[in-house]
Amino acid sequence: MSQNKILKTTSLENPKFVKPIKIHFSVDGTQREWEAVEAYDSVAILLWHETKRSFILVKQFRAPIFNSNKKDGMMYELCAGIVDKPISNIEIAKEEILEECGYDIPLENIEKITSFYTCVGISGTEQTLYYATCDETMQCNNGGGTEEESIEVVYIPIGEAKNFLFDESYQKTSGLMMAFYWFFDNINV
Repeated sequence: MSQNKILKTTSLENPKFVKPIKIHFSVDGTQREWEAVEAYDSVAILLWHETKRSFILVKQFRAPIFNSNKKDGMMYELCAGIVDKPISNIEIAKEEILEECGYDIPLENIEKITSFYTCVGISGTEQTLYYATCDETMQCNNGGGTEEESIEVVYIPIGEAKNFLFDESYQKTSGLMMAFYWFFDNINV
């Protein structure tokens, strides 16, 4: 049984990562309003472990999912991070791979797949999706993220990936699902 619980919710003052706003706009001459959140763009990386023939994902607790009474709040996600530094997106991707998953992958081995928008009804942030392969020689540590994060590194073998994709008992993001589809259409393993 999960030990996680929501203690309370409060109004957000002096936010660190998001800023609630009201947007006043006009569409076809009609003035409208929309509540939104300004937030950072992000990067996400589909990691393929060549030797283990597995995808490397992160599993972590997400309070908004848990707060919405959706299962236990534990999400299966791509390795990812916000774009909050004055360096390129691919450099942020490299840092996130090392921090969250423990692999030091050279920049030239990280390939951009595409960019797309997420949370379009509330923030409209852009996410840039990358792909990289790795093996044991690139592993420097066990990953796990920063002190503020509680990340478990998870390996999904290629033979189980399609079942995992549609098994609703695993809470996962749409970006992860899209990345798996990209892999199945573009990579021969």
